Amino acid sequence: MTDSPMTEAAPAPNGPGAAAVQGSAATRRLFLVTILLGSFLLFLVQPMIARMALPRLGGAPAVWNSAMLVYQALLLGGYAYSHALGRITVARQVVVHLAVLALAAIWLPIGLARIDPAGAGEPVLWVPLFLLASIGPLFFAVSAQAPLMQRWFSVASGGADPYALYAASNAGSFAGLLAYPLLVEPALALSAQSRLWSAGYLLLIVLVLACGWRARAAPMASAPPPARDVAEAAERPPTPRRILMWIALATVPSGLMLATSTFLTTDIVAVPLLWVLPLGLYLLSFTAAFADRRGVADAITKFAPVVVLIFGGLMIGGSTSQPFLNALMALSVLFAVAVALHTRLYDLRPGPRGLTGFYLAMSVGGALGGVFAALIAPIIFDWTYEYPLLIIAAGALVPQSWLIDPVARLWQGSRRAVALRTGFVALLVTGVVAGGLWWSEGMAGGPEAGLPFVALTVIGVLTVGTRIAFLIVLTGSLLLFGGFQSLWLSWQGDIRTRSYFGVYTVEQDGFRRQLSHGTTLHGIQLTGSADRERWPTSYYLPRSGVGRALLAAPELYGREARIGVVGLGAGTLACFARPGQHWRFFEIDPAVVRLARDDGRFTFLSRCQPSAQITLGDARLSLEATRTASLDLLVLDAFSSDAVPMHLMTRQAFATYARVLPRRGALLVHISNRYLALAPVITATAAGGDWYAARLIHRPGAEEEAGAVSDWIVLTRDPETLATLMAEGPWEPLANRKRVQAWTDDYASILPVLLALHPDMNR
Repeated sequence: MTDSPMTEAAPAPNGPGAAAVQGSAATRRLFLVTILLGSFLLFLVQPMIARMALPRLGGAPAVWNSAMLVYQALLLGGYAYSHALGRITVARQVVVHLAVLALAAIWLPIGLARIDPAGAGEPVLWVPLFLLASIGPLFFAVSAQAPLMQRWFSVASGGADPYALYAASNAGSFAGLLAYPLLVEPALALSAQSRLWSAGYLLLIVLVLACGWRARAAPMASAPPPARDVAEAAERPPTPRRILMWIALATVPSGLMLATSTFLTTDIVAVPLLWVLPLGLYLLSFTAAFADRRGVADAITKFAPVVVLIFGGLMIGGSTSQPFLNALMALSVLFAVAVALHTRLYDLRPGPRGLTGFYLAMSVGGALGGVFAALIAPIIFDWTYEYPLLIIAAGALVPQSWLIDPVARLWQGSRRAVALRTGFVALLVTGVVAGGLWWSEGMAGGPEAGLPFVALTVIGVLTVGTRIAFLIVLTGSLLLFGGFQSLWLSWQGDIRTRSYFGVYTVEQDGFRRQLSHGTTLHGIQLTGSADRERWPTSYYLPRSGVGRALLAAPELYGREARIGVVGLGAGTLACFARPGQHWRFFEIDPAVVRLARDDGRFTFLSRCQPSAQITLGDARLSLEATRTASLDLLVLDAFSSDAVPMHLMTRQAFATYARVLPRRGALLVHISNRYLALAPVITATAAGGDWYAARLIHRPGAEEEAGAVSDWIVLTRDPETLATLMAEGPWEPLANRKRVQAWTDDYASILPVLLALHPDMNR
């Protein structure tokens, strides 16, 4: 590949310019290391501060989207600041930026702001404010250094192309993001993580100082910006249309990254830390798109429309029969779209003079994508519609070229001829979609969907290169494989409910009503008679661990036993209540309260315990405010889909449970999970708290209608209480056979308990 016009010519290695070559190489290495370190720190701090905030924010996937929105806003601010600095000389830029870095150092070591939580208020507003106060100045200062370092490098090297350094910047970001869950979190406590990051920040200041010294020493560093380079000064400013295109090309990948995270954790597979993969691939796409060697970016860009067409349509179905395969397809779509659109951005990049404005426009697009996916979509949609909408937007923007030469000749001709062929494609797609919906009765994902899928794929491949016809095929694919079904459910009015914490679906199937959170069952109520509506089902059968414990409560704690439940769900457990007992539910999501109590769709509460108290807000914070020994039995059932609220599983949390329970009190923990082995975590966490524990895995028999396999652990500090419970059922004493480190507010890692890595952990 020939050098860009912006790239300096290389002098002969043994001639008079050899010293200049060595100096240029040393300068490049210095700036490269500085950018890599800054980007590494920037994306290392994101999961780190989120981990620190778990006891304050909870573990819902939407919390990460809120955090990402804050990071994108700060990135926008940092890029705007670096763009504004372009109006002054480089010598002055160095002084100003070092002052900003020094001022932000006041926030070291990194930690959480001392701000009271929102309680039952709106977390979508409080979470961003909390994160801004905790990490804002440091994140702002570090985020600004990448575009500044590229600008300074161009000056220090005499006009070399700085865009390759942007690829290095995103490589550092990708490394920092993956380093946290794989290396830093499993090895270091939060206090040590904070010290390590603070040391890296101080090293970054030293490197920025060295880069600034090199840039100030350049011949034109003290000259006014327009006088630095005649070619730069002659460079035409971007048109408004070009700026809008930059913003649009940056908006779609950013929004799709967050929408993919939400879509996967809501409708495909709620593996914890899954958000690392979409963000990591998003960052990696910049590395491919802005690299000097264009082979990888060009190849992905050419076939991106086909990936969007095939995998994008399949993902909308939300099938969970092959969850990890579906996750792989969703991530493939994201990466292909991000590389293709960022490659288009690279092709439209300005010269060095317009670098900071270019990055500012990109950050505006990134922030807009985040606002749409994290703020607007949860408010206006009852499902993750942002995902198919962004897929369509990607189809409209992704560069297209003919895949097969004979196909290109088919689409040649006059505008009228092309319009007629496009109309024929529209009729053909309409017929395939209508036939597919009739054949499968509107249900996507079955084997009968194979033929329509093949038909749409063939038609779509034949339209790659002509955008309007391609979008018609893509839209038809999205409608056929789940889009129509989702629209139909939304038109029903009250089947689905979306809140900050996820998407809830209420479905009626014969004489049963079911509540699902994403793809995870959260309650089934039998219908047809008052007696059937009172019968506990799913994970809460009378012979399950929690059922046996609640039935034994009168014997253990008397007629006026005090029962607490963390996690309301459909309210199923209320039907274990007995006259005289005092029940209190702790629920973080007002939407769940409406489903279980206020709108009458589930009647467990109204029929069995209408006087139960419901406390809104994070359960741990609510329990910390609860009187000592005010509960006799506490049920912990607060998983959001299969995501684990780590802050409810630490030794500090268990100390809170021990305080609100008397010594004879019992703690029931629900650990049913498709992806994590939580029994070793509970055992290790409780080991230092003088707890006695037993476990009961209940597999319902054929006579137990609407039952589900459940896994419960009971803990108490009184051996007689445990003996009484074990006498009433097949409980097994829980022994710590696996070497798993206890979770604390300062340390927690899911890697040791991932069933994908340790399939025998649950035994």
